Amino acid sequence: MGRGGEATASAHEWDVIIVGAGVAGASLAYALGKEGRKVLLLERDLSEPVRIVGELLQPGGYLKLKELGLAHCVDEIDAQKVFGYAMYKDDGEAVIKYPLSGQGEDVAGRSFHNGRFVMRLREAAISLEKQVDCRQATVKKLLDVDGNEWVEGAVIGGVSAAVGDPTEADNDAKKTTQTFLAPLTVVCDGYFSTFRKKLTPAAERVLDHPSTFVGIILDGDPNLLLPQPGHGHVVLGDPSPVLFYPISSCEVRCLVDIPAHVKMPSVASGAMAEYVLTKIGTAVARFPNPTHRPFYL
Repeated sequence: MGRGGEATASAHEWDVIIVGAGVAGASLAYALGKEGRKVLLLERDLSEPVRIVGELLQPGGYLKLKELGLAHCVDEIDAQKVFGYAMYKDDGEAVIKYPLSGQGEDVAGRSFHNGRFVMRLREAAISLEKQVDCRQATVKKLLDVDGNEWVEGAVIGGVSAAVGDPTEADNDAKKTTQTFLAPLTVVCDGYFSTFRKKLTPAAERVLDHPSTFVGIILDGDPNLLLPQPGHGHVVLGDPSPVLFYPISSCEVRCLVDIPAHVKMPSVASGAMAEYVLTKIGTAVARFPNPTHRPFYL
């Protein structure tokens, strides 16, 4: 995040530039727009994202949505209420409930397709059309207050971005480079940020033993597929956990963790599918009721 000095409102078309229209960027654009700020929201690809993370919103997150006036963004996407977690290890089961007493009937976690949720947040931001200008553009550089490429120690005054036909999201040859300046620039470009190391090098995470989640979708009613309706399920297996949670009224997401010391199976050869299905079968065998095991039999 960078603040471009004490420029007056007349010196810039926007009060704030936000890079990235994911959960954080779109929510911030909406909140600032509601306050009357002029916001430029830049996103590399405005089509619906497909991701296997950010699919389970905790109750605290839902409460924050309510505070921002964005609770409606979990409506109309077939989101499922989540009330806690069921944990499994060996032959044991432990059910952990969220402490929701006195919070209101609507307060619970929500699980959903991440892309559907992101699109609802973007729609909310874009609905403030007099305040929020959302454009498909790839931000290439951070700029200083004079419009030159930003260097460490200088004040950030805006961005340089490739802008073009929204249908050509990945074709920079058909884009033009434009400069956008504002008193405040906020970078929300996600886990694979190209600017994180430049802006906060001390905060860059270094993982000595990273692992990788591989996700699949199991078709069927979550209430029939999972032992504890309305709960996330965590099976503590060997060598790592397997997670299950509903993402719609007819789908369950399954995440298999592949630790760093395990050689990544090949997708092309079918080894990945075999590895994942084997781990799922082993995990589901630990569910207490055999009627909740139809998808691997």
